[in-house]
Amino acid sequence: MKRLSTGVLAAIVLAGFGLNAVAAPTSTSHGNIGTNAIAQGMSGTSAPPANFGSPPSGQIPILFNDHHVYAKPDVLKQGRVLAALVRGGTVLIPLRSMFEQMGATVSYDAGSKTVDVSKPGADVKVTVGKPEVVINGESRPLDVPPIMYQGHVLVPVRVISEGMGAYVQWVPDKQVVVVRYIPPTPPPTPTPVPPTPAPPPPTPTPAPVATPYHDIYVAGDYLLSQKVYNEFSPGNTASANDGNGFSWRAHGAAEFDAFGVPWMVEGNYTQINYQHNCSFNVSGNPNAGCYVTTIGGLGSSAVPTTAISQYELEAHLGIRVLEPRVYLGVGYLWYANNIGYPRMNNIGFGATKLPDLDRPFSFYANVWYYPNVKGNFTDPSGNAYQTAYNIFKGDVGVVYSFPRSPIFVEGGVLGEEDHVKSGFPVNASNFGPYVGLGLKIP
Repeated sequence: MKRLSTGVLAAIVLAGFGLNAVAAPTSTSHGNIGTNAIAQGMSGTSAPPANFGSPPSGQIPILFNDHHVYAKPDVLKQGRVLAALVRGGTVLIPLRSMFEQMGATVSYDAGSKTVDVSKPGADVKVTVGKPEVVINGESRPLDVPPIMYQGHVLVPVRVISEGMGAYVQWVPDKQVVVVRYIPPTPPPTPTPVPPTPAPPPPTPTPAPVATPYHDIYVAGDYLLSQKVYNEFSPGNTASANDGNGFSWRAHGAAEFDAFGVPWMVEGNYTQINYQHNCSFNVSGNPNAGCYVTTIGGLGSSAVPTTAISQYELEAHLGIRVLEPRVYLGVGYLWYANNIGYPRMNNIGFGATKLPDLDRPFSFYANVWYYPNVKGNFTDPSGNAYQTAYNIFKGDVGVVYSFPRSPIFVEGGVLGEEDHVKSGFPVNASNFGPYVGLGLKIP
């Protein structure tokens, strides 16, 4: 092939630039072949078929783009060179192998004997035995219909040249059919203009974090008529006229969070003022009500009329277990009076329901138990005793909170039961109603 004539090589090169010529067997001049191909490309119109002689009948090797084309599929596995077929002066090309060389997809319908060849920008349909080719939907006649030869569909070279824009030529001195096909260069893809980036979305305003509501308050109560039972009082009513003034209570509480858990701390101070009454008979001797059994129970002594004050101080620490504001916890109680009895204290446990000061009406309650409130006592004779009570304390009340004001009012009943554990001569108790005024702290 390196000794191809100058005219043939020129024609092949021009075919690489998209010039088409269909071989028609009429002449043997190599130079005329190149000249006719050049003339056709320059004029842009269909030139008369080149006169380059009649190829012989039978199979002729094919050169595609300067290389031998091998049969596909090569059933015999012998690497056979694919051949064109010349019949009656017409060159027939194996359709599937040639079109697939050009990057097309070939499908064959055995029922209708129709072949459909497609690739971007081109679609070719032919039917075996039908002298017609349909190129991109346009029907064109064929001088020779496609044939089936040794299991392959062969088509006239016009189908190759017109359907795919290939250059086909018979080269007599080399006894080959030359096919030149250079795929069209696609237009350059324009560089996409990057879209204008959208402005960043505004930074969302973080949702406000709801701060848990906590009650903090203080209050003072007036104990209206506490009934007192002990060795000094058989049920006397505490009164402001009993020498030490009225009985009262101060209390408060605060809620807070710690370690991810809601807590409360609460304090109470109570002072109950009552009177031990003693009267004398006509002989000047004290009546029976004057006598009080001593600590330890070894005797009794007459005690004149005396204003007695009983003091109690409590502190509670609790953890919330129920809503709204129900706490379980531990407590501390300090217990004393003004008549020389020992000061006593102990720890205990209990539950508190705090008022809900974030609403107009609410209730509150607490129950606390101190199992061993104890102290030490030495009587005038030098006898030493340990005094101790089991003390149960309770309180229940209601609250009204004034709208848009930190002020609230409250009222309820409180009391306690003191059971002798050691030292004291009798059990003791006190209970009664109260009213009060409170201040909610923001």
